[in-house]
Amino acid sequence: MRAALLCLALAAPAAAAPCGGDFGDFLKAMEAEAIAQGTPADKAAEFFAGARQDKKVLKADRSQGVFRKTFLDFSQSLISKGRLSTARSKSESLDAIFARAETEYGVSRGILLAFWAFETDFGQVQGDFNTRNALLTLAHDCRRPELFQPQVLAATQLYALDEFDLDTKGAWAGEIGMVQMLPKDILERGIDGDGDGLILLKTSEADAILSGARMLQHHGWRAGEPWLAEVTLPDGFDWSLTGLDTEKQTEDWIALGVTPRNGALTPGLQASILLPQGRKGPAFLIYPNYRVLFEWNKSFVYVTTAAYFGTRIEGADPYNAGNPDPALSLEAMTALQEKLASLGHDVGKIDGILGAGTRAAVQKEQVRLGLPADGWPTKALLDAL
Repeated sequence: MRAALLCLALAAPAAAAPCGGDFGDFLKAMEAEAIAQGTPADKAAEFFAGARQDKKVLKADRSQGVFRKTFLDFSQSLISKGRLSTARSKSESLDAIFARAETEYGVSRGILLAFWAFETDFGQVQGDFNTRNALLTLAHDCRRPELFQPQVLAATQLYALDEFDLDTKGAWAGEIGMVQMLPKDILERGIDGDGDGLILLKTSEADAILSGARMLQHHGWRAGEPWLAEVTLPDGFDWSLTGLDTEKQTEDWIALGVTPRNGALTPGLQASILLPQGRKGPAFLIYPNYRVLFEWNKSFVYVTTAAYFGTRIEGADPYNAGNPDPALSLEAMTALQEKLASLGHDVGKIDGILGAGTRAAVQKEQVRLGLPADGWPTKALLDAL
């Protein structure tokens, strides 16, 4: 049955029902679409019966202030000696599972442990939002129906497979289980790691870890390759070469004086220099696998923190925090984004969050104004604009 439902899911349209409008009518349209995609009619009726909108979900969707933190603040709030110790303990106690993830999917245990730690504190905090209602609320809302309507349909199919309960609880955005995967990812890439015939990411460590590994493999994770290494940059380094838009072979970076703080840099790979808080803060060399992590979470600060924590779990030293210039306030960052947008830069949503688009625009303006072009917004830059 799973194979048949999966074939229908892959052939499904991006959105199945008009967003907005009467919620009851929306539920009827989604139920009809679920049946059309192969969910048995009785299961579809059970799934949609009693569903309701959750205003708390919409509130959470509109206010993701945690990602306005700097890399140093965010990483220091998430990474502790206790969490590092727990991660390493889990690596030992579940060695056979992580060995399977590495052998079968090529994904390092450090990365899987980092996301497991950050997403649910190793399964202890999986969220308290009703997943069915959260998904339907976001699917009905007109901000991102093309993302969430297929997730609803996938959830109905998981329900028909006895792998989803109507009282399932998870994150506000519909992610489920220890590594917080969306229903469509579970349906398409979930792994029955413990051999019980079901894929249950809420209760099975093996299912969760191996499903996460398979998802990363699907999105392009390259076996046996690193993802991030802390580096030291020489005096007089050309800061305009930093950022995600500039890639060079590792050997070329070494020729420019880039040196590792731990171990050796991996030759033969395209890499970029990442300065999360500018030239006065930590510096990292990031490899292609780092970019794959954005398929798990779109936040720059979250992904960079998880990538760094993964290296710590596997033995890297703590980063050199340096002494970065102070971060702009929310008001100042918003004003900066508005100025950058008025100059023709694509900064995405003006939300006070220092994302990839804003960083790239900042660096271009730093070059134009003759400022150190490290992509870190400062009061001096704001004043100069």
